Amino acid sequence: MKPIEPLAFFDDSAHARWRSDFPILEERVHGKPLVYLDNGATTQKPASVIEAERAYYLHSNANVHRGVHELSQRATDAYEGARARIARFVNAARTEEIVFVRGTTEAINLVAQSAVRPRLQPGDEILVSAMEHHSNIVPWQLVCAQTGAQLKVVPIDDSGTLDMAVCERMLGERTRLAAFAHVSNALGTINPVKQLIELAHRRGVPVLIDGAQAIAHLRVDMQALDCDFYAFSGHKVYGPTGIGVLYAKARHLEAMPPWQGGGDMIRSVTFEQTEYNAIPWKFEAGTPNIAGAIGLAAALDYVDAIGIDAIGAHEAALLAHATQAIGALPHIRLIGTAREKAGVLSFVHEEVHAHDVGTILDHEGVAVRAGHHCAMPVMQRFGVPATVRASFGLYNTRADVDALLRGLSKVQEVFGR
Repeated sequence: MKPIEPLAFFDDSAHARWRSDFPILEERVHGKPLVYLDNGATTQKPASVIEAERAYYLHSNANVHRGVHELSQRATDAYEGARARIARFVNAARTEEIVFVRGTTEAINLVAQSAVRPRLQPGDEILVSAMEHHSNIVPWQLVCAQTGAQLKVVPIDDSGTLDMAVCERMLGERTRLAAFAHVSNALGTINPVKQLIELAHRRGVPVLIDGAQAIAHLRVDMQALDCDFYAFSGHKVYGPTGIGVLYAKARHLEAMPPWQGGGDMIRSVTFEQTEYNAIPWKFEAGTPNIAGAIGLAAALDYVDAIGIDAIGAHEAALLAHATQAIGALPHIRLIGTAREKAGVLSFVHEEVHAHDVGTILDHEGVAVRAGHHCAMPVMQRFGVPATVRASFGLYNTRADVDALLRGLSKVQEVFGR
């Protein structure tokens, strides 16, 4: 695949050839062409990713690290090659700083139980924001319940922007970790994570960044950010489900005890004592998702061939077009109007429930998410039970936004409002 110029993304005729890389976009839903605007939940997969997994099962299927036969060597080389590919994509200082997990959720739980829980005392604090996904709330509630620590929440304003002045004041001498979303899945807000990390580090506080919603939209550089932990899921960046990444600085991984025990995370085992493997393998107990890792590497190859900056520019143009058009419709209220946003447009119809809007759109072939988006505190903050969320990917076009607008006109027709 050859890189393309960013301006090509603003030409739907040129963009069509990139849509053709995604076989599922040829599907029809309720007799209508599929318009897929649920990328915040999961992205579709290009043919190259599907083929990479297929090729593994056809030609290299074996367990890794444990066999001397040819297939095991092939599988191990591909699996560890995928780790190296991911390290390059996020500019980790060392390949060993990449731990394979099932997804962002498992990565955060690993950090919570292995890195943070052993350090907590009653009265210690973990700092999160009011826009977090449940996966960056519940693991911290669990460790607080286990240790007597307290969860502290930085507020957001009416636009869905983090209150940085309050955040700075809340970073105190009892703060043991700050954990923030890079991009809000419910609002699309891009948090100033570089500034957050610098503020926390000045007070000696380590930082975890939930990058699930950022990895497909923004350039992510671990050495430039200098965060302690960064988590993301493969299926959010055109890769397979069931595979994800925890990036962690090597010194943290060296100090952390294993979270799960079993095969491959050990060097030797007796009934009296176990010696653990080196990093990152001491955190990868059992047979891993080998095909998923290979598929994720193929997805990152695909994204790099297009260019993350070009993708981001294209999505920003779509978001601006959709925000202006949908925001002008009667009875529509936008939820999340931060100045810096990525790929997400959430809204409510003031007279029709979000689930009803989503159902009508589905019958028009338009796939959006309707609900609380695993971010119930965000819904409570804005006083709504649910929102409709349209979220964009590299294959979406202005025609997709226009289809969404036609679907919303249908909502008006059906409900007579």
